[in-house]
Amino acid sequence: MPERSDALKKAQQKYMEKFSVARVRMERDRYERVQAHAEARGESVNGFINRAISETMERDSGAPVAAEEG
Repeated sequence: MPERSDALKKAQQKYMEKFSVARVRMERDRYERVQAHAEARGESVNGFINRAISETMERDSGAPVAAEEG
């Protein structure tokens, strides 16, 4: 795979600065179930977790919460 250009590296770094990282710990068998569930619906694990958070926050508050793609 060819080396990425400096411009591409800079663009990716600027894009990633918009995000924070939240680590979630779970037992391996639970992670595998989450992964299978997400894949069965055409989602990544990250996308599924973000959707689950948004839907739970909306349900808990009664107000729509903007869903993030991920």
